[in-house]
Amino acid sequence: MSATSAITNTATGSPSPASYNVPPTQTLDQDAFLKLLVVQMQSQDPLNPKQDTEFIAQMTQFSALEQSKSMQKDIAALHTDEALLQANTMIGRFVEIQSDQHTVLPPQEVTSVKMINGVPQLEVGGLLYDTNQVISISPNNPK
Repeated sequence: MSATSAITNTATGSPSPASYNVPPTQTLDQDAFLKLLVVQMQSQDPLNPKQDTEFIAQMTQFSALEQSKSMQKDIAALHTDEALLQANTMIGRFVEIQSDQHTVLPPQEVTSVKMINGVPQLEVGGLLYDTNQVISISPNNPK
């Protein structure tokens, strides 16, 4: 089945029977967009063709969308890197942890940092804690 046969039946304007078996696509990548653009150009009314400026505008919008998606991924990666760097600065330091609403653990040394599902976790006293549970940081044991 070609990519064009799954779009529409140009004679009737209705979906072609082959399109009913097409699995849904999560995102429209550049290759799919270009195929769609070619189909759009081939199936336009020859007596009333679309202007070149309309196609250029569509391509520009798609390009801007792709750049935005790429920038979002880059920002998310930077955020993860920053959180990991921040957590790494706590290794060897003593932290107080808010383990739940009413319990604050006494200062203990951060022995390591582990990434769990892209989120840095501090290992304190053999248990893992999120960095947002830290209430205070000391360079040495404040006993």
